[in-house]
Amino acid sequence: MERVELTRDVEAVQIPAGTPITLEKGTQAFITQSLGGSFTLQVPEYGGLFRLAGTDGDAIGKEPLAPVTGGEPTGDVSEQVWALLRTCYDPEIPVNIVDLGLVYDMRISDTESGDKKVDVQMTLTAPGCGMGTSIAADARQKILGIQGVAEANVDIVWDPPWNPQMISPEGRERLGMA
Repeated sequence: MERVELTRDVEAVQIPAGTPITLEKGTQAFITQSLGGSFTLQVPEYGGLFRLAGTDGDAIGKEPLAPVTGGEPTGDVSEQVWALLRTCYDPEIPVNIVDLGLVYDMRISDTESGDKKVDVQMTLTAPGCGMGTSIAADARQKILGIQGVAEANVDIVWDPPWNPQMISPEGRERLGMA
């Protein structure tokens, strides 16, 4: 954990409630994670964890992180979607949503215009997590960055309920569960 001081007021999202908040200039914080284009900060003065957009990295003395997008196409649309979903993180857990076993289904269909529509069904590690909409919005934004994708829906579902056995071997290794 790296200690930082905010150099300006900055918008963040409280974890796990998902509540937007302005963190004030001069506030002391600790960077606990910087994965998937965002920073997770522990801010004792505000009593918890907060997600800071990567584009606001300058507020904590870091280079702003560019949003993760589809970039240059590599592979088919399905491969690109899965690759981008692997750049989406629960801000409390240093494992992507695919390796956490949170993505239950991904389907691609054609739109009338010939572009692609992507539908994803995912869950969360806990039903009360307020970060679900933020994680789903992050995934949707990244999917819409894929060339040829015109529509994307990321729905949160609760059936079947998530459990730790759904974590991939890679995720287990990262969490020290291997």
